[in-house]
Amino acid sequence: MSRHVDGVLLLDKPVGITSNAALARVKRFYAAGKAGHTGTLDPLASGLLPICLGEATKLARFLLDAPKRYLATVHFGVTTTTLDAEGEVLATHSVDFDVHALLDALPRFVGPQLQTPPAHAALKFEGRPYYSYARKGIDIPRAPRAITVHALRLVHWERPTALLDVECSKGTYVRVLAADLGAALGCGGHLAGLRRTASGGFDIGDAVTLPAVEAMDGVERDRRLRPASVLVGHLPALSVDAEAARRFANGGAIVAAGCPSGLATVFDAVRLLGVADVADGIARPSRVLVQHDGAARDQARGSTELG
Repeated sequence: MSRHVDGVLLLDKPVGITSNAALARVKRFYAAGKAGHTGTLDPLASGLLPICLGEATKLARFLLDAPKRYLATVHFGVTTTTLDAEGEVLATHSVDFDVHALLDALPRFVGPQLQTPPAHAALKFEGRPYYSYARKGIDIPRAPRAITVHALRLVHWERPTALLDVECSKGTYVRVLAADLGAALGCGGHLAGLRRTASGGFDIGDAVTLPAVEAMDGVERDRRLRPASVLVGHLPALSVDAEAARRFANGGAIVAAGCPSGLATVFDAVRLLGVADVADGIARPSRVLVQHDGAARDQARGSTELG
């Protein structure tokens, strides 16, 4: 039987399972009626996977758009069909460059750029994912997409592999970055490992593993949840009285004097009510959170209990 539970769990997803499989286990642990994650990690990848439960799922998109940070292991000299370690080897080459050549190449991949998604991707063309065409050897158009690599740093180098610290915008394929870097260095390369270390304002150091969550009792699990408000803490906040709160909760527009145009969070005295779209001093509901018993604690601005 499911229960009302609202909040965000910072999960450290292990290698070897899909993000959806990790999500299903967390949903079961919490007996949550609704759950969703905020950005897929492939089975090959591990690391930070914020999972939204209950009403927090309505705010998940605000973290989907946030920048991400990864530790990426690039294996030079070997190219694969999928650009990562799960694909078939296409070619091998000697790795003759030194660390100085690698350091010289990294800045070329920093900044705004167009990146062509890989053939083996979940993006869709005419209703079917790219990878379904790739597995049948069918070429399809893959339009380049605008991304930004904010930073690209070398953490460790031991030929033929490099550990890179990557800060990038949403939509960045790190395996494409690895392959392009290998091509630039004249030997090819693929992504051998990937670990997400940050997403938005969240850090892997605050995440918990699946075995740890499974071992907790119900009270301890709930204490690990962060309030839904952490997903929208970067937005301006609008505080309203009881009458305006009632109107907003019922889908009505409210006065937002002094609040800048754009998206803003809406709070009553103790809890997050949702997100509004503000224009010309009027706030119209964009996402309205249903309030349950105990929601004042779960959704309160800035309230976080961690064990």
